[in-house]
Amino acid sequence: MKGIARSTESFGIENIENQGLSLNWASDWLCGHAWAIGTAPKQDNKPQGKPIMRDQISAAMKDAMKSRDGRRTTTLRLINAAIKDREIAARGEGKDGIADEDILAILQKMVKQREESAVIYGQNGRPELEAQEREEIEIIKEFLPKPLTEAEVDAAIKGAIAETGAEGLRDMGKVVGVLKAKYPGQIDFGQASKQVKAQLGA
Repeated sequence: MKGIARSTESFGIENIENQGLSLNWASDWLCGHAWAIGTAPKQDNKPQGKPIMRDQISAAMKDAMKSRDGRRTTTLRLINAAIKDREIAARGEGKDGIADEDILAILQKMVKQREESAVIYGQNGRPELEAQEREEIEIIKEFLPKPLTEAEVDAAIKGAIAETGAEGLRDMGKVVGVLKAKYPGQIDFGQASKQVKAQLGA
């Protein structure tokens, strides 16, 4: 709660809620503009591919506007705004633009923010705002790849270990690197790293 509160302090949480906006509206705005003005952490320069996901999101927003789906339209606009701000930041870093992996990271962060906010609203007796967060989460998740099951993650780790010929903890980075390349957005890499460490250390 402290992290979200700090992100929205300058807006005034009460005012945000009274205007029918969620904590994440302010959080997304601040995060996006932090990238745009260069106050967020820098990323390594690397070749960027065509962001197909951006086209899909834009098309979905047009459909939502035509059907007059207010919640969906608002959520998709927030996504597009975050993508645009990140693209501006990327150009400021000397890149041509952003790739799908960057958009994927943006969406994952937005889902995490809303999950945290939903819990906070639920604990503080604000079911209508909790429901709003849950609705936005489902909309954002439409553009994320399906997560692997526990069995699939275990198989993926074993496959990555075999592919890299990893024999000990010193090879852990290689294994995780293969997993990130093959399963972006489908694995909780924090948890997967623990599993890789356990298998290599056995």
